[in-house]
Amino acid sequence: MNKEIFVFNGKSHQKVRIRNYTKDDFDGLIRVQQESYPPPFPPELWWNQEQLENHCTLFPKGALCVEVDGRIAGSMTGLIVPFDPAHPVHTWEEVTDNGYIRNHNPQGDTLYVVDISVSPLYRQLGLGRWLMFSMYEVVIQLRLKRLLGGSRMPGYHKKSKDLTAQAYVEALLRGDFHDPVVSFLLRCGRMPIAVIPEYLEDEESCNYAVLMEWRNPFIS
Repeated sequence: MNKEIFVFNGKSHQKVRIRNYTKDDFDGLIRVQQESYPPPFPPELWWNQEQLENHCTLFPKGALCVEVDGRIAGSMTGLIVPFDPAHPVHTWEEVTDNGYIRNHNPQGDTLYVVDISVSPLYRQLGLGRWLMFSMYEVVIQLRLKRLLGGSRMPGYHKKSKDLTAQAYVEALLRGDFHDPVVSFLLRCGRMPIAVIPEYLEDEESCNYAVLMEWRNPFIS
């Protein structure tokens, strides 16, 4: 993938570039992780060189980045896996091979989101949504059934004494309140299909995630 689009920066339209990332981008990709997940987030959970090398070699079409003025501003990574909707429960570590994607299976039917990150310096440009839409294009190009991924629900810890995780998601859908991640994905066209416990060690989400899908409209 290699395309240019215009985004609005609040004053004017600005050209940005979305493309597949390569080895030359690794320092910029790790910098985006550091800016997106500052301490107390554990530094050992930022991308490392081996993970990024695997992304570029095992599934380069699923390794996307966005540039602003020639600087890496965000990235999105995926892999292909088989998925059985009748058995949706899994962990992030299991389905992504802890981010190393050595389980990438070109014969699978689902593009699974490993990670999406945008530097806080650029979030007002809507780059996360454009990365998501670009990954939908990969799903269509490869004739996969869906894009899938577990969404953090970082607002849940504020409501967990009063609501189950399922009830929290239902309240979000009614518009009772806003969640910074789940609500963003809803605006991107993702549909919640399951609430998964112990998906990822995530205090704000109480270790829950919402499994959210985008179905390829050209595949029945």
